[in-house]
Amino acid sequence: MFPLRDNVPSRTVPLAMWAIMGLTITVFFMQLRLSESQLTRVVYLFGVVPRRYTVPTWAEKIGFPGMGLIPFLTMTFLHGGWLHIISNLWTLWIFGDNVEERMGPARFLVFYLTCGIVAAVTHIVANPTSAVPAIGASGAIAGVLGAYFFLFPRARIICLIPVFFFPFFVEIPAVIFLLFWFFSQFFSGALCLLSAQQCSGIAWWAHIGGFVAGALLYPLFVIRKPARRSLFPDEYGVEGAWHRVYYR
Repeated sequence: MFPLRDNVPSRTVPLAMWAIMGLTITVFFMQLRLSESQLTRVVYLFGVVPRRYTVPTWAEKIGFPGMGLIPFLTMTFLHGGWLHIISNLWTLWIFGDNVEERMGPARFLVFYLTCGIVAAVTHIVANPTSAVPAIGASGAIAGVLGAYFFLFPRARIICLIPVFFFPFFVEIPAVIFLLFWFFSQFFSGALCLLSAQQCSGIAWWAHIGGFVAGALLYPLFVIRKPARRSLFPDEYGVEGAWHRVYYR
């Protein structure tokens, strides 16, 4: 089930979303210019390696420099290949513009980065001894999905479902699509905890943590519309032409 677009038009230009996508693409092309050894070093330094934070003696022995929380931000802009970055940015393109419209560019950027940080922390909690670096924007984008779930409950998602090599296009309520996505991540993450062979190199719990963070934190970032009141009888007339409130 591959999402193609939603049916919620955006009335503003999503400046923050385009900036995030532009920076992510720029970083990816910079990665392509690196040698294999250089890329490995960058991924380990600027990706989130759980054991680096849970076993400081191991990190010191390996020679990790003290970079504080920088990897929690930089991991979001690193990707492991074309499919990884295309799938992430495609999802952000579908859902990000509408969420940004409700938050504004600055708040959306902070919200996006915050969800990415929470996703990284969740990944560390679920995989405390892992020495594999976690990279990618999927945790932050999962936060966007969590916000979308509550901000646009009546939206519908146009999806492509291939059946025996034949494409079928279906319209699915956003709440159903996002619930299916969330529980697929949850069950995959549960299997990952039971058997490391089920992980397949995907940070399932980062997705879960990002989604939950977005669902819980979005009210703090949404721009509240000014309260509307009814006009009193003595306010009717010419004033009503520019008075931005409802009549009784």
